[in-house]
Amino acid sequence: MGIVGAMAAALGVLLPFPFYYLVWNFPQKWVYICGKGIDPSHRMAQVSHLLKAAQFLSLLSVATFTSWPPFYSYLFLFAGQFLNFRVYQLLGESGTYYGVRFGKNIPWVTEFPFGYIKDPQYVGSILSLLACLCWVPFQYVLVWILGYLFMMQVESSEDPATRAKPLS
Repeated sequence: MGIVGAMAAALGVLLPFPFYYLVWNFPQKWVYICGKGIDPSHRMAQVSHLLKAAQFLSLLSVATFTSWPPFYSYLFLFAGQFLNFRVYQLLGESGTYYGVRFGKNIPWVTEFPFGYIKDPQYVGSILSLLACLCWVPFQYVLVWILGYLFMMQVESSEDPATRAKPLS
């Protein structure tokens, strides 16, 4: 793979993070973009799924599948996906996709993994990425993990005064 392909793969891996950053910091603008009658969390989920597909395609473009993964890869993948599914099960779409930033009332959850693991969805995603290291070059996994660490920092504080107001 040439430098252009490597750069395209790296950009593809980073693609969602500017979107998440902008929606987190400017939720009212996202509500306006979505328009009246459109659930901003649902629309964010739709866009996020498209961006996630681009990320996976970017990783696939640099992956080499020449051997079976080591045993720990299965453990990382299982643990990571368990955390992701559990977070989604407990928070639902609105809780997972910034519903609180869009002025929705999201109940506080204390069931596992909340209260035990800080940022369990990001931890789950990072574990899942580490499971791919046997196939994907380290630098691409690292770039993706750095994106998650950046968003963990961005989302670590939230000013309720900056939450969006629903369109009426």
